[in-house]
Amino acid sequence: MLSFITNFNLAMFILFTALYSYQAIYVVIALFKKPKKPEKALKNHHFAVLIAARNESAVIGQLISSIKKQKYPQDKIDIFVVADNCTDDTADVAREAGATVYERYNKKYIGKGYALSFALNAIKRDYGKDAFEGYFVFDADNLLDENYVAEMNKLFDKGYRVLTCYRNSKNYGTNWISAGYSLWFLRESKYLNNPRMMLKTSCAISGTGFLIHNDIIQKNNGWKHHLLTEDIEFSVDSIIHGETIGYCGDAKIYDEQPCTWKQSWTQRLRWSKGFYQVLGKYVKGLVKGFTVDRRFACYDMFITIAPAIFVSLASILVNACFLVNGMMNSSFYLQHLIFSTTTSAILTSLFNFYIMLYLVGLITTITEWKEIHDTSPVKKVLYTFSFPFFILTYIPISIAALFKKIGWDPIPHNISKSIEDFERP
Repeated sequence: MLSFITNFNLAMFILFTALYSYQAIYVVIALFKKPKKPEKALKNHHFAVLIAARNESAVIGQLISSIKKQKYPQDKIDIFVVADNCTDDTADVAREAGATVYERYNKKYIGKGYALSFALNAIKRDYGKDAFEGYFVFDADNLLDENYVAEMNKLFDKGYRVLTCYRNSKNYGTNWISAGYSLWFLRESKYLNNPRMMLKTSCAISGTGFLIHNDIIQKNNGWKHHLLTEDIEFSVDSIIHGETIGYCGDAKIYDEQPCTWKQSWTQRLRWSKGFYQVLGKYVKGLVKGFTVDRRFACYDMFITIAPAIFVSLASILVNACFLVNGMMNSSFYLQHLIFSTTTSAILTSLFNFYIMLYLVGLITTITEWKEIHDTSPVKKVLYTFSFPFFILTYIPISIAALFKKIGWDPIPHNISKSIEDFERP
Protein backbone atom coordinates (compact mmCIF):
# COMPACT_ATOMS: atom_id res chain seq x y z
CA MET A 1 0.00 0.00 0.00
CA LEU A 2 2.83 2.38 0.81
CA SER A 3 4.41 1.89 -2.59
CA PHE A 4 1.00 2.41 -4.19
CA ILE A 5 0.61 5.80 -2.50
CA THR A 6 4.02 6.92 -3.75
CA ASN A 7 3.47 5.58 -7.24
CA PHE A 8 -0.06 7.02 -7.43
CA ASN A 9 1.09 10.53 -6.61
CA LEU A 10 3.95 10.24 -9.07
CA ALA A 11 1.48 9.06 -11.72
CA MET A 12 -0.81 12.01 -11.02
CA PHE A 13 2.09 14.42 -11.43
CA ILE A 14 3.17 12.77 -14.67
CA LEU A 15 -0.43 12.82 -15.95
CA PHE A 16 -0.80 16.49 -15.12
CA THR A 17 2.52 17.28 -16.82
CA ALA A 18 1.58 15.27 -19.92
CA LEU A 19 -1.81 16.96 -20.26
CA TYR A 20 -0.30 20.43 -20.07
CA SER A 21 3.07 19.84 -21.74
CA TYR A 22 1.94 21.56 -24.94
CA GLN A 23 1.72 24.81 -22.97
CA ALA A 24 5.49 24.62 -22.45
CA ILE A 25 5.75 24.75 -26.24
CA TYR A 26 3.54 27.84 -26.12
CA VAL A 27 6.06 29.46 -23.76
CA VAL A 28 8.99 28.70 -26.07
CA ILE A 29 7.12 30.12 -29.06
CA ALA A 30 6.15 33.27 -27.16
CA LEU A 31 9.74 33.80 -25.99
CA PHE A 32 11.52 33.29 -29.28
CA LYS A 33 9.04 34.11 -32.02
CA LYS A 34 7.72 37.59 -32.72
CA PRO A 35 4.08 37.92 -33.74
CA LYS A 36 3.45 39.30 -37.19
CA LYS A 37 2.20 42.89 -37.15
CA PRO A 38 -1.15 43.25 -38.93
CA GLU A 39 -1.29 45.48 -41.96
CA LYS A 40 -3.19 48.75 -41.94
CA ALA A 41 -6.93 48.28 -42.17
CA LEU A 42 -8.59 49.13 -45.47
CA LYS A 43 -11.73 50.31 -43.69
CA ASN A 44 -12.73 51.88 -40.39
CA HIS A 45 -15.57 49.60 -39.37
CA HIS A 46 -18.57 50.81 -37.39
CA PHE A 47 -18.65 49.35 -33.88
CA ALA A 48 -21.00 49.35 -30.92
CA VAL A 49 -19.57 49.18 -27.41
CA LEU A 50 -21.55 47.16 -24.85
CA ILE A 51 -20.98 47.78 -21.14
CA ALA A 52 -22.92 45.82 -18.53
CA ALA A 53 -22.81 47.82 -15.29
CA ARG A 54 -24.29 47.21 -11.87
CA ASN A 55 -23.65 50.00 -9.35
CA GLU A 56 -20.51 51.16 -11.16
CA SER A 57 -20.86 54.93 -10.81
CA ALA A 58 -17.34 55.22 -9.35
CA VAL A 59 -15.60 53.89 -12.46
CA ILE A 60 -17.83 53.92 -15.53
CA GLY A 61 -17.17 57.56 -16.37
CA GLN A 62 -13.43 56.90 -16.76
CA LEU A 63 -14.10 53.96 -19.10
CA ILE A 64 -16.34 56.03 -21.34
CA SER A 65 -13.75 58.81 -21.30
CA SER A 66 -11.05 56.39 -22.48
CA ILE A 67 -13.34 55.25 -25.29
CA LYS A 68 -13.93 58.83 -26.39
CA LYS A 69 -10.16 59.41 -26.45
CA GLN A 70 -9.58 56.62 -28.96
CA LYS A 71 -7.45 57.39 -32.01
CA TYR A 72 -10.28 56.18 -34.17
CA PRO A 73 -13.15 58.07 -35.83
CA GLN A 74 -15.69 58.77 -33.09
CA ASP A 75 -18.57 58.57 -35.56
CA LYS A 76 -17.66 54.90 -35.93
CA ILE A 77 -18.03 54.13 -32.19
CA ASP A 78 -21.40 54.10 -30.40
CA ILE A 79 -21.41 53.43 -26.65
CA PHE A 80 -24.25 51.54 -24.96
CA VAL A 81 -24.50 50.94 -21.22
CA VAL A 82 -26.88 48.51 -19.52
CA ALA A 83 -27.53 49.83 -16.03
CA ASP A 84 -28.42 46.41 -14.67
CA ASN A 85 -30.43 46.35 -11.42
CA CYS A 86 -28.60 49.47 -10.23
CA THR A 87 -29.39 51.19 -6.94
CA ASP A 88 -26.93 54.05 -7.48
CA ASP A 89 -26.57 56.73 -10.17
CA THR A 90 -24.66 54.61 -12.70
CA ALA A 91 -27.22 55.42 -15.41
CA ASP A 92 -26.94 59.18 -14.86
CA VAL A 93 -23.13 59.11 -14.80
CA ALA A 94 -23.03 57.09 -18.02
CA ARG A 95 -25.48 59.43 -19.77
CA GLU A 96 -23.53 62.50 -18.72
CA ALA A 97 -20.34 60.88 -20.05
CA GLY A 98 -21.98 60.43 -23.46
CA ALA A 99 -23.35 56.87 -23.53
CA THR A 100 -26.76 55.64 -24.57
CA VAL A 101 -28.18 53.95 -21.47
CA TYR A 102 -30.69 51.15 -21.14
CA GLU A 103 -31.93 50.49 -17.61
CA ARG A 104 -32.80 46.92 -16.74
CA TYR A 105 -34.61 45.67 -13.63
CA ASN A 106 -34.97 41.92 -13.39
CA LYS A 107 -34.35 40.04 -10.15
CA LYS A 108 -35.12 36.63 -11.64
CA TYR A 109 -32.54 36.50 -14.43
CA ILE A 110 -29.36 37.94 -12.99
CA GLY A 111 -25.93 38.04 -14.61
CA LYS A 112 -23.86 39.64 -17.32
CA GLY A 113 -25.17 37.30 -20.02
CA TYR A 114 -28.75 38.45 -19.42
CA ALA A 115 -27.67 42.10 -19.41
CA LEU A 116 -25.95 41.61 -22.79
CA SER A 117 -29.07 39.92 -24.18
CA PHE A 118 -31.17 42.86 -23.02
CA ALA A 119 -28.80 45.39 -24.62
CA LEU A 120 -28.57 43.60 -27.96
CA ASN A 121 -32.34 43.21 -28.18
CA ALA A 122 -32.78 46.91 -27.41
CA ILE A 123 -30.21 47.93 -30.03
CA LYS A 124 -31.83 45.70 -32.64
CA ARG A 125 -35.20 47.28 -31.85
CA ASP A 126 -33.94 50.88 -31.90
CA TYR A 127 -31.25 50.77 -34.61
CA GLY A 128 -31.94 47.67 -36.68
CA LYS A 129 -30.03 44.41 -36.90
CA ASP A 130 -27.30 45.67 -39.26
CA ALA A 131 -26.54 49.08 -37.77
CA PHE A 132 -23.15 47.92 -36.48
CA GLU A 133 -20.53 45.65 -37.98
CA GLY A 134 -19.16 44.47 -34.66
CA TYR A 135 -19.74 44.67 -30.92
CA PHE A 136 -17.10 45.32 -28.26
CA VAL A 137 -17.84 44.01 -24.77
CA PHE A 138 -16.26 45.68 -21.73
CA ASP A 139 -16.74 45.70 -17.98
CA ALA A 140 -17.40 49.05 -16.34
CA ASP A 141 -14.04 49.11 -14.51
CA ASN A 142 -12.01 48.79 -17.73
CA LEU A 143 -9.77 51.43 -19.29
CA LEU A 144 -8.72 51.36 -22.95
CA ASP A 145 -5.33 52.28 -24.38
CA GLU A 146 -5.83 55.10 -26.89
CA ASN A 147 -5.00 52.79 -29.83
CA TYR A 148 -7.21 49.94 -28.67
CA VAL A 149 -10.03 50.18 -31.20
CA ALA A 150 -7.69 50.98 -34.11
CA GLU A 151 -5.55 47.91 -33.39
CA MET A 152 -8.55 45.60 -33.02
CA ASN A 153 -9.99 47.02 -36.24
CA LYS A 154 -6.88 45.90 -38.17
CA LEU A 155 -7.51 42.22 -37.41
CA PHE A 156 -11.28 42.57 -37.71
CA ASP A 157 -10.67 44.00 -41.18
CA LYS A 158 -8.56 40.94 -42.03
CA GLY A 159 -11.49 38.62 -41.39
CA TYR A 160 -11.36 37.65 -37.69
CA ARG A 161 -14.94 37.52 -36.45
CA VAL A 162 -14.07 37.15 -32.75
CA LEU A 163 -11.09 38.89 -31.15
CA THR A 164 -9.63 39.21 -27.69
CA CYS A 165 -6.86 41.49 -26.43
CA TYR A 166 -3.97 42.06 -24.00
CA ARG A 167 -5.41 42.28 -20.49
CA ASN A 168 -3.53 44.31 -17.90
CA SER A 169 -4.36 45.52 -14.39
CA LYS A 170 -5.18 48.84 -12.74
CA ASN A 171 -4.15 47.71 -9.25
CA TYR A 172 -1.38 45.12 -9.54
CA GLY A 173 0.42 46.37 -6.44
CA THR A 174 -2.48 46.43 -3.96
CA ASN A 175 -1.57 43.05 -2.43
CA TRP A 176 -0.78 39.42 -3.26
CA ILE A 177 -4.39 38.73 -4.30
CA SER A 178 -4.64 41.49 -6.90
CA ALA A 179 -1.13 40.60 -8.08
CA GLY A 180 -2.14 36.94 -8.43
CA TYR A 181 -5.04 37.84 -10.69
CA SER A 182 -2.93 40.28 -12.67
CA LEU A 183 -0.09 37.84 -13.28
CA TRP A 184 -2.56 35.18 -14.39
CA PHE A 185 -4.16 37.48 -16.98
CA LEU A 186 -0.78 38.72 -18.20
CA ARG A 187 0.34 35.12 -18.58
CA GLU A 188 -2.90 34.24 -20.37
CA SER A 189 -2.32 37.04 -22.87
CA LYS A 190 1.41 36.57 -23.45
CA TYR A 191 1.83 32.80 -23.10
CA LEU A 192 -1.53 31.35 -24.13
CA ASN A 193 -3.39 33.58 -26.57
CA ASN A 194 -0.26 35.08 -28.14
CA PRO A 195 1.27 31.70 -29.22
CA ARG A 196 -2.17 30.37 -30.15
CA MET A 197 -2.47 33.28 -32.55
CA MET A 198 0.97 32.66 -34.03
CA LEU A 199 0.15 28.95 -34.48
CA LYS A 200 -3.18 29.90 -36.09
CA THR A 201 -5.21 27.90 -33.61
CA SER A 202 -8.04 29.45 -31.63
CA CYS A 203 -7.62 31.74 -28.64
CA ALA A 204 -10.12 32.18 -25.80
CA ILE A 205 -11.82 35.31 -24.56
CA SER A 206 -11.47 36.13 -20.90
CA GLY A 207 -14.34 38.02 -19.36
CA THR A 208 -13.86 41.41 -20.93
CA GLY A 209 -12.21 43.26 -23.79
CA PHE A 210 -13.44 41.26 -26.77
CA LEU A 211 -15.01 41.97 -30.16
CA ILE A 212 -17.72 39.97 -31.95
CA HIS A 213 -18.82 40.30 -35.56
CA ASN A 214 -22.46 41.22 -36.11
CA ASP A 215 -22.92 38.09 -38.23
CA ILE A 216 -22.36 35.94 -35.14
CA ILE A 217 -24.70 38.08 -33.04
CA GLN A 218 -27.45 37.69 -35.65
CA LYS A 219 -26.76 33.96 -36.08
CA ASN A 220 -27.12 33.47 -32.32
CA ASN A 221 -30.16 35.77 -32.20
CA GLY A 222 -28.39 38.06 -29.77
CA TRP A 223 -26.46 36.76 -26.78
CA LYS A 224 -27.43 33.19 -25.92
CA HIS A 225 -24.81 32.28 -23.30
CA HIS A 226 -26.11 32.54 -19.75
CA LEU A 227 -23.99 30.19 -17.63
CA LEU A 228 -22.02 31.64 -14.72
CA THR A 229 -18.95 32.00 -16.95
CA GLU A 230 -20.54 33.34 -20.10
CA ASP A 231 -17.13 34.25 -21.56
CA ILE A 232 -15.68 30.74 -21.57
CA GLU A 233 -19.06 29.35 -22.63
CA PHE A 234 -19.03 31.66 -25.64
CA SER A 235 -15.42 30.67 -26.42
CA VAL A 236 -16.11 26.93 -26.22
CA ASP A 237 -19.35 27.14 -28.19
CA SER A 238 -17.68 29.25 -30.90
CA ILE A 239 -14.72 26.88 -31.23
CA ILE A 240 -16.92 23.78 -31.38
CA HIS A 241 -18.77 25.41 -34.28
CA GLY A 242 -15.56 26.11 -36.18
CA GLU A 243 -14.88 29.73 -35.24
CA THR A 244 -11.25 30.83 -34.81
CA ILE A 245 -10.88 33.42 -32.06
CA GLY A 246 -8.04 35.85 -32.75
CA TYR A 247 -5.76 37.79 -30.41
CA CYS A 248 -4.52 41.36 -30.72
CA GLY A 249 -1.55 41.93 -28.42
CA ASP A 250 -1.29 45.61 -29.35
CA ALA A 251 -4.82 46.32 -28.08
CA LYS A 252 -4.48 46.81 -24.32
CA ILE A 253 -7.06 47.18 -21.59
CA TYR A 254 -6.69 47.68 -17.85
CA ASP A 255 -9.17 46.42 -15.27
CA GLU A 256 -9.52 46.33 -11.52
CA GLN A 257 -8.77 43.09 -9.67
CA PRO A 258 -10.32 41.99 -6.36
CA CYS A 259 -8.03 42.66 -3.41
CA THR A 260 -9.80 41.01 -0.45
CA TRP A 261 -10.04 37.30 0.23
CA LYS A 262 -13.85 37.48 0.48
CA GLN A 263 -14.17 39.13 -2.95
CA SER A 264 -11.70 36.70 -4.48
CA TRP A 265 -13.40 33.68 -2.96
CA THR A 266 -16.82 34.83 -4.21
CA GLN A 267 -15.61 35.56 -7.72
CA ARG A 268 -13.52 32.44 -8.21
CA LEU A 269 -16.26 30.29 -6.67
CA ARG A 270 -18.54 31.53 -9.46
CA TRP A 271 -15.82 30.93 -12.05
CA SER A 272 -15.24 27.37 -10.81
CA LYS A 273 -18.95 26.58 -10.80
CA GLY A 274 -19.22 28.10 -14.27
CA PHE A 275 -16.40 25.89 -15.55
CA TYR A 276 -18.27 22.84 -14.25
CA GLN A 277 -21.41 24.06 -16.02
CA VAL A 278 -19.56 24.61 -19.30
CA LEU A 279 -17.90 21.20 -19.05
CA GLY A 280 -21.24 19.49 -18.43
CA LYS A 281 -22.91 21.24 -21.35
CA TYR A 282 -20.14 21.10 -23.96
CA VAL A 283 -17.90 18.13 -23.10
CA LYS A 284 -19.35 15.93 -25.87
CA GLY A 285 -18.74 18.59 -28.49
CA LEU A 286 -15.18 19.20 -27.30
CA VAL A 287 -14.28 15.51 -27.14
CA LYS A 288 -15.74 14.92 -30.58
CA GLY A 289 -13.82 17.95 -31.82
CA PHE A 290 -10.39 16.63 -30.85
CA THR A 291 -10.98 12.87 -31.25
CA VAL A 292 -13.10 12.69 -34.42
CA ASP A 293 -12.53 16.04 -36.13
CA ARG A 294 -8.89 16.24 -34.94
CA ARG A 295 -9.11 19.90 -34.06
CA PHE A 296 -6.42 20.92 -31.60
CA ALA A 297 -8.37 23.99 -30.46
CA CYS A 298 -11.03 21.68 -28.97
CA TYR A 299 -8.37 19.80 -26.99
CA ASP A 300 -6.91 23.10 -25.82
CA MET A 301 -10.31 24.29 -24.56
CA PHE A 302 -11.02 20.92 -22.93
CA ILE A 303 -7.74 21.15 -21.02
CA THR A 304 -8.51 24.75 -20.11
CA ILE A 305 -11.82 23.97 -18.40
CA ALA A 306 -11.39 20.45 -17.04
CA PRO A 307 -8.36 18.31 -16.16
CA ALA A 308 -6.28 20.41 -13.75
CA ILE A 309 -8.79 20.56 -10.97
CA PHE A 310 -10.06 16.99 -11.49
CA VAL A 311 -6.54 15.56 -11.37
CA SER A 312 -5.94 17.55 -8.18
CA LEU A 313 -9.23 16.48 -6.61
CA ALA A 314 -8.63 12.82 -7.51
CA SER A 315 -5.20 12.97 -5.91
CA ILE A 316 -6.55 14.54 -2.73
CA LEU A 317 -9.43 12.04 -2.49
CA VAL A 318 -7.29 8.94 -2.99
CA ASN A 319 -4.63 10.12 -0.54
CA ALA A 320 -7.28 10.97 2.05
CA CYS A 321 -8.92 7.54 1.67
CA PHE A 322 -5.64 5.70 2.12
CA LEU A 323 -4.71 7.88 5.06
CA VAL A 324 -8.01 7.27 6.89
CA ASN A 325 -8.03 3.56 6.06
CA GLY A 326 -4.46 3.08 7.17
CA MET A 327 -4.95 4.98 10.43
CA MET A 328 -8.01 2.91 11.32
CA ASN A 329 -6.81 -0.59 10.43
CA SER A 330 -3.11 -0.78 11.22
CA SER A 331 -0.74 -1.02 14.13
CA PHE A 332 0.72 2.13 15.62
CA TYR A 333 3.93 1.58 13.66
CA LEU A 334 2.08 1.16 10.37
CA GLN A 335 -0.18 4.12 11.18
CA HIS A 336 2.88 6.31 11.65
CA LEU A 337 4.49 4.96 8.46
CA ILE A 338 1.32 5.46 6.39
CA PHE A 339 0.85 8.96 7.77
CA SER A 340 4.42 9.99 7.04
CA THR A 341 4.40 8.38 3.56
CA THR A 342 1.09 9.93 2.56
CA THR A 343 1.86 13.40 3.87
CA SER A 344 5.31 13.25 2.29
CA ALA A 345 3.77 12.34 -1.07
CA ILE A 346 1.22 15.14 -0.81
CA LEU A 347 3.85 17.71 0.18
CA THR A 348 6.13 16.57 -2.64
CA SER A 349 3.29 17.00 -5.15
CA LEU A 350 2.47 20.44 -3.77
CA PHE A 351 6.13 21.44 -3.94
CA ASN A 352 6.38 20.30 -7.55
CA PHE A 353 3.28 22.30 -8.46
CA TYR A 354 4.62 25.29 -6.56
CA ILE A 355 7.86 25.23 -8.55
CA MET A 356 6.03 24.97 -11.88
CA LEU A 357 3.71 27.84 -10.99
CA TYR A 358 6.57 29.93 -9.65
CA LEU A 359 8.41 29.56 -12.96
CA VAL A 360 5.26 30.59 -14.82
CA GLY A 361 4.95 33.71 -12.66
CA LEU A 362 8.66 34.49 -12.84
CA ILE A 363 8.88 34.25 -16.64
CA THR A 364 5.75 36.37 -17.00
CA THR A 365 7.07 38.99 -14.61
CA ILE A 366 10.42 39.23 -16.39
CA THR A 367 9.03 39.54 -19.91
CA GLU A 368 6.10 41.83 -18.96
CA TRP A 369 8.11 43.93 -16.48
CA LYS A 370 7.43 47.23 -18.25
CA GLU A 371 3.72 46.46 -18.53
CA ILE A 372 3.30 45.99 -14.77
CA HIS A 373 2.17 49.28 -13.24
CA ASP A 374 1.17 50.53 -9.81
CA THR A 375 3.87 48.73 -7.83
CA SER A 376 7.56 48.80 -6.96
CA PRO A 377 10.32 46.59 -8.42
CA VAL A 378 10.66 44.84 -5.06
CA LYS A 379 6.98 43.92 -4.99
CA LYS A 380 7.14 42.67 -8.56
CA VAL A 381 9.75 40.17 -7.40
CA LEU A 382 8.00 39.26 -4.15
CA TYR A 383 4.69 38.59 -5.88
CA THR A 384 6.31 35.89 -8.03
CA PHE A 385 6.65 33.88 -4.80
CA SER A 386 3.03 34.42 -3.72
CA PHE A 387 1.61 33.68 -7.18
CA PRO A 388 1.72 29.84 -6.73
CA PHE A 389 -0.16 30.14 -3.43
CA PHE A 390 -2.83 32.23 -5.16
CA ILE A 391 -3.32 29.56 -7.85
CA LEU A 392 -3.26 26.68 -5.34
CA THR A 393 -6.13 28.29 -3.41
CA TYR A 394 -8.27 27.22 -6.36
CA ILE A 395 -8.25 23.72 -4.85
CA PRO A 396 -10.51 24.48 -1.83
CA ILE A 397 -12.53 26.91 -3.97
CA SER A 398 -13.15 24.24 -6.61
CA ILE A 399 -14.13 21.69 -3.96
CA ALA A 400 -16.64 24.14 -2.46
CA ALA A 401 -18.03 24.90 -5.93
CA LEU A 402 -18.91 21.21 -6.40
CA PHE A 403 -21.41 21.30 -3.55
CA LYS A 404 -22.52 24.91 -3.18
CA LYS A 405 -25.36 26.61 -5.04
CA ILE A 406 -23.90 29.75 -6.54
CA GLY A 407 -25.48 32.84 -8.03
CA TRP A 408 -24.11 35.98 -9.63
CA ASP A 409 -22.74 38.35 -6.97
CA PRO A 410 -21.20 41.60 -8.27
CA ILE A 411 -17.67 42.60 -7.22
CA PRO A 412 -17.50 46.28 -6.22
CA HIS A 413 -15.06 48.53 -8.11
CA ASN A 414 -13.72 51.71 -6.55
CA ILE A 415 -10.41 52.53 -8.26
CA SER A 416 -11.21 55.62 -10.31
CA LYS A 417 -8.06 56.03 -12.37
CA SER A 418 -7.82 57.53 -15.82
CA ILE A 419 -6.08 56.01 -18.81
CA GLU A 420 -3.44 58.75 -18.52
CA ASP A 421 -2.22 57.11 -15.31
CA PHE A 422 -0.99 54.16 -17.40
CA GLU A 423 0.06 55.89 -20.60
CA ARG A 424 2.60 58.16 -18.99
CA PRO A 425 6.25 57.22 -19.80
